[in-house]
Amino acid sequence: MKKPAGFLATACFLAFTLPSAAQDSPDAGTVLARVGTVEITLGHAIALRAALPQQFAAVPDETLFPAIVEQLIEQELLHQFHADSLSVRERITLENEERNFVANSALMNAAEAATTEETMQMAYDAFAAEFGQGEPTTEFNAAHILVETEEEIQIVVGELEAGRDFADVAQEYSLDGSSAEGGNLGWFGEGMMIEPFEQAVMALEPGQISDPVETRFGWHVILLNETRIASVPSLDMVREELESELQREAARALLAQLREGADIDNRTDAVDPAYLSRQELLDE
Repeated sequence: MKKPAGFLATACFLAFTLPSAAQDSPDAGTVLARVGTVEITLGHAIALRAALPQQFAAVPDETLFPAIVEQLIEQELLHQFHADSLSVRERITLENEERNFVANSALMNAAEAATTEETMQMAYDAFAAEFGQGEPTTEFNAAHILVETEEEIQIVVGELEAGRDFADVAQEYSLDGSSAEGGNLGWFGEGMMIEPFEQAVMALEPGQISDPVETRFGWHVILLNETRIASVPSLDMVREELESELQREAARALLAQLREGADIDNRTDAVDPAYLSRQELLDE
């Protein structure tokens, strides 16, 4: 069954005015309308306005406000009329959507609580301490020129042997996005480049240019600019990685805690997995 188009997009903008609210400072619980015993609040209207398609972003609030409230009223009328008549497929889909929404909210709350500035600093301190205990590693600053064929790389080599500047040749011939920067790849550590390229870099001394190197991307010549011993990255450089790890740990911890206290009876083994594709069961 096709999903209906956005309700507001097809609804008429009715010209009417709502009674002014009695409160001087409305909040999310301020009642804008009632449909039977169900209250429609300012919070409902704000949430619906935020969820509208992008084409409504520029519509003034004074235009949207009465239309949104009217939409909420009509939706509630239809909800009360049809809620008890949902098909099995519709009811189960709604249950899954609600379950997914609430579960995501729980994970987002756990992730937010786990990534305060204090926890980030603690995670970074642990990362820095572990980094400092490892063996010193070398980082490389290099540039390269990439072409498709062996014939083209020989032309590049000839240009370089004739004394042309590496950056100029890279700008003229290289297919890589770094060509605009003279082929400069910046700093990188071991394991960040594919093996034939990395091996060629590690065999060079600063200022040396490699022999042609073939990788799955094509043919390269590489200039090693300089090397350095890797230092611990700053917090800003690893913030995203640390945040992701803290969030994963928070999610795992929350689920482990919930599982420990839950009464779970998993009966998957009692049903043939082939039933998972039996869509017709939702239409009974």
